[in-house]
Amino acid sequence: MPQAKSFAVVGAGIIGAAVARELLARYPGSSVTVVEKEQAAAGHQTGHNSGVVHAGLYYEPGGLKAKLCRRGVELLQDLAQARSLPYEQCGKLVVALEADEEQRLKNIFERAQANGVPGVGMLGPDGIKDIEPNAVGRMALHSPGTAIISYAAVTEALLDEVRLAGGEVRFGCAVERIEELATGVRLHTSTGQFLADHVIVCAGSQSDRLARGSGANAQPSVVPFFGQYFQLEESYRTILNGLVYPVPDPKYPFLGVHLTKRVDGQMMVGPNAFLSLSREKYHGLGLDFKDLGEVMANPGFWKFASRNLPTAVREIRTVVSEQFFLREAAKYVPSLEGAKATRLTRGIRAQAMDADGKLLDDFAIDYRDHATHIRNAPSPGATSSLAIAEYIVDSLVSRSIA
Repeated sequence: MPQAKSFAVVGAGIIGAAVARELLARYPGSSVTVVEKEQAAAGHQTGHNSGVVHAGLYYEPGGLKAKLCRRGVELLQDLAQARSLPYEQCGKLVVALEADEEQRLKNIFERAQANGVPGVGMLGPDGIKDIEPNAVGRMALHSPGTAIISYAAVTEALLDEVRLAGGEVRFGCAVERIEELATGVRLHTSTGQFLADHVIVCAGSQSDRLARGSGANAQPSVVPFFGQYFQLEESYRTILNGLVYPVPDPKYPFLGVHLTKRVDGQMMVGPNAFLSLSREKYHGLGLDFKDLGEVMANPGFWKFASRNLPTAVREIRTVVSEQFFLREAAKYVPSLEGAKATRLTRGIRAQAMDADGKLLDDFAIDYRDHATHIRNAPSPGATSSLAIAEYIVDSLVSRSIA
């Protein structure tokens, strides 16, 4: 059994909460302290997403996303059952509208099979109608195991278990710098300094800054992208049984506008994806001069932008026009034509980008002697959170940390 030591976990989002819980389970008697700059848990990416439990359709077989997503689904199901958390296996269709999308859809189906996604199948127009009577398309991939959950509720449940196991959660405690020492780390925070044998940094949009500040590699850097969601009016709550997605464009790094049901029964449309003017401002213009200045000074971003101009033009239309946004969704569900919707609080995705302007496709974790930095954990990061925690703690054990 590993020797009891002291651990700090930076960030009380779902991954930070999962890591703290796993540490207490695997290192009995250890001191585990979660530090979070906000006054409550799940204040950023965890609390601003669609709540989809991804089945593992899209990810490169053998990669971390593929492996940890499938394991993460199993662990989420177990947790939801044990803690009586709402979990609805509503299923998902990925729909091809045009002939040139069909081969891309078949490629996704092959990936899903390679990743061991249960129950996936290909459907024609009649099969689409059997699953979603209001949807249309030439062909669709059906993933019956795709589900929905509240990740904020999951995070609260995990932190409850952390406290019950003797861990501490400190809110209103911003980590300003992490100093690696010969035998551990010193965390410099807004409420003072404290020591730990090892720190695991699960800081989302601030991950690159904290990594650089502790002597880790400057790259990858975080570039924030916002995603706008709309909630359809009440009469559209039952327009779908589950989720309807477009076939992703391989030239574009995100999944496109889709229709998503929430565990409260409301139906959402979104998100788009466009450069955010800040890392953590969710209302209004959302401008932060420091955050925007870092992006503008990043040569990698300009390389990325030059390769994605056509996509940016398409996405800006969904930013400025609610009706264009909804018309995109109505291509898949025609009865949405003329629907009204309410703009919801946007989400902001912390996307890691390398020096050449390429978005990191897989999860990225940076290991140092006394610090572990999660550098990239976008979707399916929430789905995979419990498995990411297992993976990180497995690494600590194998390296004889603590």
